Amino acid sequence: MSLKLINHSTDLKRLCDEGYFIQIQGALLLLREVPYVNAQRQVKIGTLISPLNLAGDVTQYAGDHVAYFDGEFPCNADGTQIHQIVNSSNHVNLGHGVTAKYTFSSKPPNGYTDYHHKMTTYAAILSAPAAVLQPGVNARTFRVPDEGEESVFNYIDTASGRAGIGALTQRLATEEVALIGLGGTGSYLLDLVAKTPVRKIHLFDPDRFFQHNAFRAPSAPSIEELREAPLKVDYWAGVYSKMHRGIVPHAVAISDDNLHLLEGVSFVFICIDGGAVKRRIIQKLEALGVSFIDVGMGLELVDGSLGGILRVTASTPDKREHIHQGRISFEGGEDNVYASNIQVADLSALNATLAVIKWKKIRGFYRDLEREHHCMYTTDGNLLTNSECS
Repeated sequence: MSLKLINHSTDLKRLCDEGYFIQIQGALLLLREVPYVNAQRQVKIGTLISPLNLAGDVTQYAGDHVAYFDGEFPCNADGTQIHQIVNSSNHVNLGHGVTAKYTFSSKPPNGYTDYHHKMTTYAAILSAPAAVLQPGVNARTFRVPDEGEESVFNYIDTASGRAGIGALTQRLATEEVALIGLGGTGSYLLDLVAKTPVRKIHLFDPDRFFQHNAFRAPSAPSIEELREAPLKVDYWAGVYSKMHRGIVPHAVAISDDNLHLLEGVSFVFICIDGGAVKRRIIQKLEALGVSFIDVGMGLELVDGSLGGILRVTASTPDKREHIHQGRISFEGGEDNVYASNIQVADLSALNATLAVIKWKKIRGFYRDLEREHHCMYTTDGNLLTNSECS
């Protein structure tokens, strides 16, 4: 992906052609082996880093002028610090194994025209003092760029890089997630999980995608697609494989005969009604030591309007007893408040969002002060309550 991006982007290709050693890590442009001077008047080598703005596999420079630097504080040839370009001095984890010690902020009168202009300007500021002490030294090493890291995405995640949360996002990169049930909530879960760098996303559902599904799920299928009545797993794999390479469809319902399909996953979202099979699934996950989230929705039409409760119940190796003490149902359907089958897209999306937020809390992406394992949202009072905290 790195070489394709470089070859398709005029500014990046120009950097390579002129001998600059660049790499692409996530949505970061690295210009390596840039000479500079430290406080002891020694010539050292550092790395310039810039977030990338992309349009597919082509750079789309957005006018930003901030860069990062991994090295010591850059100095003039006499050892005095170059304060003019240093905006802040603090260790920053940019994700994808990239760290920086300083943030640069220097903007020419008319701004930078592209990434070539930006990176070569910063490189010249850093390397000019080094050339005074060591004539002929510069950042043009004529090293051939490598292919860079392999990604689970078909195009680079520039959102995490722009937000400065690349390191947090990478906490999810080792996950292998399973979604059991691709109804309204399950399909919205897929939409959210597919935007994370998890290694694989296993989809389990034996049903077909019909017209009523289209009105309580993300995206917008065409009437031609609906006429084909595709299997849900195949339809959703086709949609999200455009973005994520790790979608694995299984057109089966989990049963006693295929519980082994859950072996190897690291997290599971359960989006099916209660029943004996749910008990078997949970027993299997507990035996495997796998964390999971079970979701439920119960809506009732009363006096001309809908009301009800959404539920998100988590189970981790450190806290499981509540699962077997009535927080979820193992009967033929959800108890009482969850008994109806009314579903609407907005509440399915909210239920999925609450579940994904909890998953990310468990994995350290979000701050988790209460460490709740059971959360309920009541529609009529707009009330969100937590319980089973640890």
